[in-house]
Amino acid sequence: QVQLVESGGGLVQAGGSLRLSCAASGRTLSPATLAWFRQAPGKEREFVGAVTRIGGNTFYTDSVKGRFTISRDNAENTLYLQMNDLKPEDTAVYDCNTHPPSLQWGQGTQVTVSS
Repeated sequence: QVQLVESGGGLVQAGGSLRLSCAASGRTLSPATLAWFRQAPGKEREFVGAVTRIGGNTFYTDSVKGRFTISRDNAENTLYLQMNDLKPEDTAVYDCNTHPPSLQWGQGTQVTVSS
C-alpha cells in the first residue's frame, strides 16, 4: 500500500512563492504519471498539473500555466510543485496522486494566499 505525504504548504501573500513536496512510501512511483490536484472550500477537487514518467513531460491546467512547475525525483520517490506568483484563487488543499488517480489520497497540504 502506497502512502502519500504532502508538505510545504502555508500562508503567503499574493505574488509570493511556495514549494510543495509529495513523498511516497511503500512502493515506487517511478512507473506512473504523477499529478498535483487541489480542492478549494466548497468546490470539487481539480487537476493542477502532471509530469510523465518517460521524458518528464509536463502539462498544466490553464490557470496555473507559467506560474507553477512540476518536477519529480524518481530516486527519492518524491514529487514537487513550485508555485510562483501565487494568487488568492490558488488557495486550496493541495494533494498528489497518479494521473488518473489510483492511490489512496494523502492528507494534503493547505495553501492560503492572502490578498
